[in-house]
Amino acid sequence: MVVRAGAATDQGVRDRNEDAYVVASPVFAVADGMGGHTGGAEASALVVEELGALGRGEWLEASEVLAAVERAAHRVAGLADGPSAAPGSTLSGVALAEQDGMPCWLVFNVGDSRTYRVQHGRLEQVTVDHTRVQEMVESGRITADEARTHAQRNVITRAIGAGSAGPTRMDWSLLVAGADDRLLICSDGLTGELSEQLIAASLLEIADPQTAADVLVREAVEAGGHDNVTAVVVDVVELHGPLRTDSGHGTHPDLDTALGNGGDTLPDALEPGQDGWS
Repeated sequence: MVVRAGAATDQGVRDRNEDAYVVASPVFAVADGMGGHTGGAEASALVVEELGALGRGEWLEASEVLAAVERAAHRVAGLADGPSAAPGSTLSGVALAEQDGMPCWLVFNVGDSRTYRVQHGRLEQVTVDHTRVQEMVESGRITADEARTHAQRNVITRAIGAGSAGPTRMDWSLLVAGADDRLLICSDGLTGELSEQLIAASLLEIADPQTAADVLVREAVEAGGHDNVTAVVVDVVELHGPLRTDSGHGTHPDLDTALGNGGDTLPDALEPGQDGWS
């Protein structure tokens, strides 16, 4: 399978950028740090560093990604100054995988960073947010539209680090790759500013993945940029044949791999007896 990727990030109106991303085949991911001062930036940087170290072979197993996330969680825990000052990070991404000879996407996420797939001209969210408002939507208490502006929309229920105990509760799934697949991996700074209709329009109209990532980030910043904004776009160029990745350079004010104050609220749900506690 041949894929091509592009990535972009911007701090928005924040004082610093606590988002980080990795484009290192066979893994592509976005992490959104939290914790104030430099803790959030350090946490997200550690997460993408561990994932980036996996980029040596053609395919990855779920166990390899899970192990990398646990290594990152251990390192993030070491950043804490105390129980009340424990930085953390969200994570969403995909890894190239194989099952029964079929090329697949190994999709994984923790928190409210998202992964979308465009297939046959249709945008579909393929991850589920770990947030208070998502729980409310699933229970029928509010609608998806109401969730976008709800006062607790930034309260997440799972994270890497952030004082959580036990193994990280990460969701993952396998999706069979399609010849026309385009994947978008993004922080909530993008989805908090742009509707899915606007996101779909850019992804469907712009052929080059690097340009698509640049445009999406720019549109989110122009819409308000209240949070850090990061987008990684991954395209299938050729479904069959040996794996090859033609990556965009990525755009960031300072770094090729973005390290950089996110707007997520620390997951106060990570307490004994509450969702997300392990």
